Amino acid sequence: MAAAAENVYSEAGLPGAAPAGDAELLQPVGPEGNIQGQMEEFLGPHPDYDEEEEERKYYRRKRLGVVKNVVAASMGGMITYAVYMGLLQMQLILHYDETYREVKYGSLGLEDIDSKMLMGINVTPIISLLYTPVLIRFLGTKWMMFLASGIYALFVSTNYWERYYTLVPSAVAIGVAIVPLWASLGNYITRMAQQYYEFVNYKEEHVQEQKKTPKGASHRYVIIFQSIFYILFHLSLVFAQFPMILFLNGYLHNYNHTLHKVKHCGADGVGMIVGLNKTVLYSLPRSLYLIKVESVLMGAAFLSMIIFLALCGAAYRPTEEIDLRSIGWGNIFQLPFKHLRDYRLRLLCPFFIYSGFETLFAITGLTLSYGVCSVGLEKLWVLVVTYGLSSSVFSALSLSLLRLPRQIPLLGGAVLHLTVLVGLMCWSPKPRNPSILPVLLGLSVVWGIGSALNKTGLSTLLGMLYEDKERLDFVYTIYHWWMAIAIFIVYLWSGLPMRAKIAILLVTLMTASFCYWLMERRLAKKQPFRLPRIPRPRHKVKGYRYLEEDDSDESGSEKSEEEDRGTEDDTVGDTDSLDTNMLAGEGGRVRGRRRRRRREDAYEQAGGVEEYVQPEQ
Repeated sequence: MAAAAENVYSEAGLPGAAPAGDAELLQPVGPEGNIQGQMEEFLGPHPDYDEEEEERKYYRRKRLGVVKNVVAASMGGMITYAVYMGLLQMQLILHYDETYREVKYGSLGLEDIDSKMLMGINVTPIISLLYTPVLIRFLGTKWMMFLASGIYALFVSTNYWERYYTLVPSAVAIGVAIVPLWASLGNYITRMAQQYYEFVNYKEEHVQEQKKTPKGASHRYVIIFQSIFYILFHLSLVFAQFPMILFLNGYLHNYNHTLHKVKHCGADGVGMIVGLNKTVLYSLPRSLYLIKVESVLMGAAFLSMIIFLALCGAAYRPTEEIDLRSIGWGNIFQLPFKHLRDYRLRLLCPFFIYSGFETLFAITGLTLSYGVCSVGLEKLWVLVVTYGLSSSVFSALSLSLLRLPRQIPLLGGAVLHLTVLVGLMCWSPKPRNPSILPVLLGLSVVWGIGSALNKTGLSTLLGMLYEDKERLDFVYTIYHWWMAIAIFIVYLWSGLPMRAKIAILLVTLMTASFCYWLMERRLAKKQPFRLPRIPRPRHKVKGYRYLEEDDSDESGSEKSEEEDRGTEDDTVGDTDSLDTNMLAGEGGRVRGRRRRRRREDAYEQAGGVEEYVQPEQ
């Protein structure tokens, strides 16, 4: 029995195949080295797996995702503004008609409500510089765009029940959301360009180690993505005319009736259109038709919200969003004002103001005071569609920045507008003169080219100048805040003579062009500029540690002591350093901050494990 048992164990210890016909039996266990080889073969990569090819496919999907984000953000912004401008235009025309107000609203005072509503839209953005960065940092870039589109949808919904307590609060909410929406869109498009560069050059050492990209590396993608955005966005002016074309135009009187008492147009005019007939509708549209139109617009507003929510990916990781909030809301509130210490932004402010002027002048001046005053209200949609298509198509001209110096598109648009303004200053078309429609369409096309070069040029320029900053919401907030100030000024000057308005535009345009030339001259001389540094978080919250590598605004804001000393000795105007002038003027404070930072670092390196816990209120 013992010999038989020995035989059995010795046979079991020999490696070999399983008995034939019994596939369920386990393989016999071999020596230890053979087991390790089998484990490595089982856990190792598949022999057909190509790591380099899989990595290439992964980053290709990432690049397609970035393109999808850019197109989705552009489409969402286009639909949002098409709905807003289309509804506002239809609403103002209906409310202007005296018969419509008396029959449908009686003594409600709809005209007064409209003036309050326009005041809410134009006045509220003045204070947007105070809250925009805080809102974007609290909600995040993507969610700020989604919330702003929801506010525009709210404005559409209030038109189902037109009363003071519905229209005016929703108009104020629109004014609150304008600057945050545009600052988020500008920051989002620029961030997508930076990500696309990283996904294209994923093999580069500075990308893999998450170091600062070479100067000018992402300019190509900033130019392309900003062009795509404005090509799609300017189509909002075209789609905004659909309610006018398909619904309201059939109820309008012809130009002989609406312009019967108009005496002066163009440069000789005062205000908008003095003498425009108080009854522009020959019959009142049925309430059911109005509800159907507003329902379609409401559906489009919801579609834009869905696009922002479902198709736009996040611009930053959640940890990055939380990361910068830890510096404190007070610092976030102050940073937009501190950014204005940079002479580049200060010298671009006149161009920001002119950008707001020319946008409103295209509608209130060129289209109304020259166009509608001559050819009638029924041709309003033709002029606006021409201007919108021209702006959309010629936004592609900014792609010339890929080959030409960056000054050419921006100054080229300024030259076009200067030429048109000088011509408009001397031209006063006669009322009720539809034969000049081709001339007006030509002016709309030329003005649209200038607007396209202005908008794409400024947004692209900011992305190129501040390429070292991963977050540009502070910079775009300043840009669109100055535009909002300009729009408010246009709202105030609505009663001025046309020549006075054109003179203000001319002075602003020439000042802006000179300041821009001065800025480029200083940059060519390598004159250093100043930007605020993102401060360190003062406290650590229990359960969360500040990650030095994941700083979400400036890559150098949390540098080590050795890096700080190297940065402070650099006199070149870099976005992550202070220039020598600032160091000279604030040497004592800098040394104090340095000593405090050494104490904090020494505490952390000494193993200070007791993290600060905020006391419960």
